[in-house]
Amino acid sequence: MKILVTGNAGFIGFHTTMKLLQRGDEVVGFDNVNDYYDIGLKEARLKRLEEIAAETGAYYQFIRANLAEREAVESCFAEHRFDRVIHLAAQAGVRYSIENPHAYVESNVVGFVNVLEACRQQQVGHLTYASTSSVYGANTRMPFSEHDGVNHPVQFYAATKRSNELMAHSYSHLFNLPTTGLRFFTVYGPWGRPDMAPHLFTSRILAGEPIKLFNNGNHSRDFTYIDDIVEGVIRASDQPASSNQDWDSDHPDPATSHAPFRLYNIGNSDAVKLVDFIAAIEAATGKQAQKEMLPLQPGDVPDTFADSSALEQSVGYRPATSVEEGVRRFVTWYREYYAV
Repeated sequence: MKILVTGNAGFIGFHTTMKLLQRGDEVVGFDNVNDYYDIGLKEARLKRLEEIAAETGAYYQFIRANLAEREAVESCFAEHRFDRVIHLAAQAGVRYSIENPHAYVESNVVGFVNVLEACRQQQVGHLTYASTSSVYGANTRMPFSEHDGVNHPVQFYAATKRSNELMAHSYSHLFNLPTTGLRFFTVYGPWGRPDMAPHLFTSRILAGEPIKLFNNGNHSRDFTYIDDIVEGVIRASDQPASSNQDWDSDHPDPATSHAPFRLYNIGNSDAVKLVDFIAAIEAATGKQAQKEMLPLQPGDVPDTFADSSALEQSVGYRPATSVEEGVRRFVTWYREYYAV
């Protein structure tokens, strides 16, 4: 198939593109390579994708452009007749959304509308897009279920991603465009983002510097290894969303619809205490962490825990990489990439 992957210079987009090229798909990547975090890491990912395309002989093209620029998006879709679109580009980061909300509107709202409209105009067979566990916001019932309401986001980032889910449903309803939203839970692994906790903790522990533990380290997260995430993304993309014939408007299920629309959690279904995750890093690095305990930050939620059973039932796969194994692989990559 010919597949567009937006955000392919990013963490999840890079790994998804790599897996698609390795299985022989034609892939077009689209990314503006912004400076939210280390551009050098993004460029290294792009270089690696070029190498993989050369090694496999798979068709690969990269477009360096901004999804908020409508003409660039229209030109991309007009040139290529995509069978599938996997939309992973977004302005990420919970805390940064408090400082710079306009960046989230441009990327996560305007950019997403441009992708939706291009998919409609070109009659793309299926749009799979990244949502986030952050949409659960003030919800406290665990594990988080797609069948529960998510109308109380506690960060602006989460609000923009929730808006993506709502906009996708409108296009599924109005234009019969199959859309599937995937709510990612704390993704980590090789080539990961340097602004995320696994990367920050590892770099500081190896350097002998203290790590900051907000909420006094009492967080728990559904840490999900990147290979498991990518497997779920591709399987979901391969299976276009369809109508739920049993959908009841008197008792509406938020995760499905009479339209070809689906929402899925994709997590390890295993909430891990932050202190236990740090212990796994300590074991992998052979060094003890110096811990600085701090209060809960604005916009943070204490715990995340995914019920991923719906995705497992639909695509026959669930994440299976243990935190210990995933952290070991990440630390090995970190040492090699940064020559530590």
